[in-house]
Formats: sequence, structure tokens, C-alpha cells
Amino acid sequence: MSRSTIGLFVGLLLGFAVIFGGFLEFLAVILFAAVGLVVGRLLDGKIDLQDLAGSRRQRD
Repeated sequence: MSRSTIGLFVGLLLGFAVIFGGFLEFLAVILFAAVGLVVGRLLDGKIDLQDLAGSRRQRD
């Protein structure tokens, strides 16, 4: 199981643990899952923060 998948499941579990209820809470759980997925992909090295930050430094 990849770290991205683990991050997704951790985000889902945290979302369920923190908020349990109606539609707005469901959206909050989706947000937690997305954050968990992003953290997992960062740990896997599939997302580069320098690319996201728009670093335009030229390489020689």
C-alpha cells in the first residue's frame, strides 16, 4: 500500500473522528481526505513543492 493511499485513509478516519453528521460535515470529511492524499503524495515524492510554488530559478 502506497503512502498516498495510507494518507487518504488517515484523512478519512480523522474526518470521521472529528466530525460526524450531515452534509456540511460530509464536505469536511472530503476535505480531510484530500489533505491526507496530498500529504501522502508529498511523502511519496509525486508532488514537488518547488514546482507548486512557482520557483523560476534558472538551472545552469
